[in-house]
Amino acid sequence: MANLDTKTIKVKELLQKGNLHIPHYQRPYKWTEKNVNQLIDDILLHKAKSAYRIGTLVVHLHWQNSNKEEITEKEFDEKGGNKILDIVDGQQRTITLALIIHALTNSEHKGIKELADFKTNLINLPFSNDISKANIQNNYKAIERRTNEFDEDTILFFFNKCELVEVILADISEAFQFFDSQNARGKDLEPHDLLKAYHLREMNNSSTEEERRQTVENWEEMDTNTLSKLFALYLYRIRNWSKGRSARYFTKNEVDIFKGVSPEIQEDYPFAKIYRIAHYYTENYNQAYNSKMDKNNTGYPFQIDQTIINGKRFFEMVAYYNKLIGNMKANMKANTEIQTLNTIKNYAGNYRTGDKYVRNLFYCGLIYYIDKFGENELPKAIDKIFIWAYTLRLKLYSIGLDSVDNYALNKAHSQVQLFQKIREAVCPSDILNIKLEILKENRSSKTEEIVKLFEKMKYYER
Repeated sequence: MANLDTKTIKVKELLQKGNLHIPHYQRPYKWTEKNVNQLIDDILLHKAKSAYRIGTLVVHLHWQNSNKEEITEKEFDEKGGNKILDIVDGQQRTITLALIIHALTNSEHKGIKELADFKTNLINLPFSNDISKANIQNNYKAIERRTNEFDEDTILFFFNKCELVEVILADISEAFQFFDSQNARGKDLEPHDLLKAYHLREMNNSSTEEERRQTVENWEEMDTNTLSKLFALYLYRIRNWSKGRSARYFTKNEVDIFKGVSPEIQEDYPFAKIYRIAHYYTENYNQAYNSKMDKNNTGYPFQIDQTIINGKRFFEMVAYYNKLIGNMKANMKANTEIQTLNTIKNYAGNYRTGDKYVRNLFYCGLIYYIDKFGENELPKAIDKIFIWAYTLRLKLYSIGLDSVDNYALNKAHSQVQLFQKIREAVCPSDILNIKLEILKENRSSKTEEIVKLFEKMKYYER
């Protein structure tokens, strides 16, 4: 990285910076009271040391004129303007450090020389997100309750001997690349957080600031638990199983499966043409005057196993499948006429961990079918996928995630690789005509309702 500038800075230097900004693409401030207390505990624990490293700050250096328009470094040198340091990584810790110093300057310690005239502009950073506002308020109160644990020596240690590694990059792509590489080895970010950073970077040269701001707001409307389940339980497993790959755990090492091609790709790869055509057709259709008049927008034609379109389309894809899966589950809950669905929800052993794995296998197969064929022949497809998935339940006494993974890949106990069949299918009958085995033995307990349904569908013989 040619534009890398790395140095060690003291907390006091960080808090005195006047040009730090939190860019729109950052996630909300999500540190909890537990995180804050842990940081304070670390400071108090190490206060006898000559120095204490408390983290890394990655910032993107860029320049703006008086109208807050982006300018080059050369234009800045010639005409002046403002240097801006956008926090790419380290936002959570930086805000917390600012809250600590603000609490100390308003506590009984405010007469200490080091605090008397100290001010930090970081405390005045604007926050519009309700999650950030709530966490800042709660954490500030938690910090206030602990200011009595600081004495003058601790405050001097906090100011002058607590350090951060500051990494300044003038290229936004390199800043995100550094962010990705650092957090791929860390523990505090979820895989979907890394994907968010990557695809926002991909939007940098092909979208407006308003589009990026709106993208972040829409993303943050889905809580982290929802996103974790969406990726780990459904998108990751379906994409991998459809390609004959194992899909047990979605970690930071597997995020590349959700990276693909950019719409603005310069190389003339034949395989990418269809995606570029679909991307620009969708863009042009939605920007046309007639679609603006009748407000009849069209969405990108996503398929769960397709090559990922980087940037804006990735975020649209996530929202699309979150809605599709939510609607599917709501319809299943409301539809009490389909016996298969009632049995899955109510049989005696459905609460067990292994049974939950099988239920997820069933859901993944059903989602993949609906994604490809919609509701065409859906009741028949539900029955077919049910028999395929729950055959595993009846065959095994105990089921682990490895059992389900191997079954989906047709490595054990299965005669059909259902996900590959759906991937290759061109009409519903290709799935509905799959030949499944007839069972003659049930090795599991608390599954009598499942066996009765198998018998009714002529897939079990006592």
